[in-house]
Amino acid sequence: MDRKKVVIIGGVAGGATTAARLRRLDKDAEIIIMEKGDYISYANCGLPYYIGDVIKQREALLLQTPEAMKQRFNIEVRTGNEVLSIQRQEKKVTVKRAADGSQYQEDYDVLVLATGSTPIVPPIKGIQGEGIFTLWNIPDTDRIKTYITEKKPKTAAVIGGGFIGLEMAENLRQVGCQVAVIEMQDQVMTPLDFEMAQLVHENMKLNGVELILSDGVQTFEQVAQTPVPTNRVTLASGRQVEAELVILSIGIKANSSLAKEAGLELNQRGGILVDDYLKTSDESIYAVGDAIEVTEFIEKGKTMIPLAGPANKQARICAGNIAAGFGTVKGNPETYEGTQGTSVAKVFDLTVAATGLNEKALIRMGKKPEVDYFVATISQKSHAGYYPDATTLTMKLLFGLSGKIFGAQIVGVDGVDKRIDVIATAIRLGATATDLKKLELAYAPPYSSAKDPVNMLGFVSENILNGLVRFVPWNGLEKREELAEQAGVPAVTVLDVRESFERMAFAPTDSVHIPFGQLKERLGELDQNQLIVTFCAIGVRAYNAARILMNAGFKHVAVYPGGAGFYRSVFHDTLCGKEDGSCGTPFPSGGGTVTDSGDVQKATSLGLENLVITKNVDCSGLQCPGPIMKVYNAVNEIEEGDLIKVSATDMGFAADIESWCKRTGNTLVKREREGKQNVVYLQKGAAQSGGIGEGETKVAELPQGKTMVVFSGDLDKVLASFIIANGAAAMGRPVTMFFTFWGLNALRKQQKQTIQKPFIEGMFGRMMPRGVSKLKLSNMNMGGMGTKMMKKVMNDKNVDSLEALMKKAMENGVKLVACTMSMDVMGIRKEELIDGVGLGGVAAYLGDAEQANVNLFI
Repeated sequence: MDRKKVVIIGGVAGGATTAARLRRLDKDAEIIIMEKGDYISYANCGLPYYIGDVIKQREALLLQTPEAMKQRFNIEVRTGNEVLSIQRQEKKVTVKRAADGSQYQEDYDVLVLATGSTPIVPPIKGIQGEGIFTLWNIPDTDRIKTYITEKKPKTAAVIGGGFIGLEMAENLRQVGCQVAVIEMQDQVMTPLDFEMAQLVHENMKLNGVELILSDGVQTFEQVAQTPVPTNRVTLASGRQVEAELVILSIGIKANSSLAKEAGLELNQRGGILVDDYLKTSDESIYAVGDAIEVTEFIEKGKTMIPLAGPANKQARICAGNIAAGFGTVKGNPETYEGTQGTSVAKVFDLTVAATGLNEKALIRMGKKPEVDYFVATISQKSHAGYYPDATTLTMKLLFGLSGKIFGAQIVGVDGVDKRIDVIATAIRLGATATDLKKLELAYAPPYSSAKDPVNMLGFVSENILNGLVRFVPWNGLEKREELAEQAGVPAVTVLDVRESFERMAFAPTDSVHIPFGQLKERLGELDQNQLIVTFCAIGVRAYNAARILMNAGFKHVAVYPGGAGFYRSVFHDTLCGKEDGSCGTPFPSGGGTVTDSGDVQKATSLGLENLVITKNVDCSGLQCPGPIMKVYNAVNEIEEGDLIKVSATDMGFAADIESWCKRTGNTLVKREREGKQNVVYLQKGAAQSGGIGEGETKVAELPQGKTMVVFSGDLDKVLASFIIANGAAAMGRPVTMFFTFWGLNALRKQQKQTIQKPFIEGMFGRMMPRGVSKLKLSNMNMGGMGTKMMKKVMNDKNVDSLEALMKKAMENGVKLVACTMSMDVMGIRKEELIDGVGLGGVAAYLGDAEQANVNLFI
């Protein structure tokens, strides 16, 4: 058998992988890689992190050298050799040596084009000026790294908000630059839909990046040479930005000029056309990587997706098909089945990932929401909420009427990559959205929950397809008239089922407030002829509320997806009411940081010599509304004017805390990101002239509510509780009675309920009093005689019985809440409680307690 010769033009992912795989399949073939640059294989995805000193050693970026390829694989690598042309008829290429400019020809049996892509550098005036760079390869990296080391720029502008642009923004912040990202589109990260990109926008601003959207570059002009060359960037809007370092990350284009000049077929974007076997229009020429047009895996359209993962897979298939053509491997050639565009990127402390089609693509294809596809958007914790450092995952799944998964997007701090990989795998293997509920995924508290977030997407998708829930779009609250028209109803009611204290941080405009625990008793307050959109913190209570409404006969019900945290992030610019979207009052001009000094942190850099941070509050892992509750308690423990530092992993906390401060009369000094945490500095009380966070603060009215924990099951103590409750209700005060442990017996129905219980729980129930008529006095009960005497005296004196007092309390709006934890411990079931009693936990009680100026434990 004649020895075959394969020439590969280009290295890195496509070319080097093709060569190495081909050698493993064919020990005899002559393999030559032509690379016009000096480096055959390097980690181009790691280049920004070397610039930011995250990757310390330059050598770590170099994956293979010509010498190693020769020694390990017997592959000849000719760096500094640029292929100028292809002579298809003669099966030759013309090559230019960079060392001396000489040219020669090399013949081939098979040619592989792995020419990749290059950054777009548009013909903008001044774009070739000093201090303006692209980042695509090792020489680019060296130039930028040297410039930063020598010039030490303090300001930088990144033109373009794609993967490389955002990674560069982060790494330039890492080396001390003030960074502005300029993007002509209305969002960064085009694989994401707009609302998901808004989460990234918010986080970039929290990390100190100036974000300029919907504005393109018109000109560059050098305005200074010393001490550092400075470029003035003039935008289409007329706005000007000055930067000592400019990174161009506008986009890329296929390196297909060789293919074009050789007469190979290209698409309109310059992508090389290949068949399913990665063969071009010439039988002897294959192509892989960024330069080729691929089949989009989901809907089988044609597109170009320049990603390293697909390029490596194409290279492996290409090598196998070449070897099959040579007869050195058995079996038929393999087809490349398409690219689904799975991608992930680190943007400061966030991880951003996507796979498949986004909603923008579906709309371009002519598909209509709730007709051709559905959207499930949920907020879940990265792992069990009770385990430290659980953070929020915002997940969006797009799927069809048959359950076919079109695509997914996830934004979060931890656990994003493994969830997107699970969904990407499901798509590749043909699983449906509802199949996600069946996946048995690894669970331990540090890593996940018993119902993994991917499972939750499956549950929600199933509910949507079965008509158990309908979601409004992410901007539905801003388009209520449109929603009403679509539903064929006169108006939309936004029903907020959170607790009162949660609404202190944020409440939707023109919303009706009925706490979830009271919803069943207050259904009559809602108009069944309107579309009711339920709203809560993360979407769980909103779904449960929607089911209550639908089961009660409401025909027009929908849920706002993702809850208040998602809404506040999506609309952070509008809600903050500032041009740059920043919230909170920054440090005074001139900067300054809060520095540690033993156990007490001093804020002398703020110009307030005597002010100290007296408390550090760690809310890491707490889910909304946990951080707000913890801050409330901490503020109550410090003196007026004192400063506290609060750290929270909940992504919505930074937005919530500003509203909370305004409503409670406290001052938000500053908010920022430190690693995975939102960090805020709060001063107790309103800001004073010349002090921290000077400006207007809204002093809240004193709370007027009354709350009590009814722990006792004694007749006289429960009686006193209801007398106080009715008195407060008569004064128009909101009252919450939280019944726990023995106090739960007062809420039990007198009639025995037929409920199957374990033996111990059943025995417990038989031993405890059932309802108020069975309660006894705490003292002088005398075998029941004292209790009977007390009831007779009350009747003679026209004092309402306990039964009557309870009825009046409930008629007057007193909220009776049974502690669910105590119910579990004591074996009491919901069916055993009298009608009108809500169920709740400590958080629900504390929420009302924060609105109260009287709290009793009875």
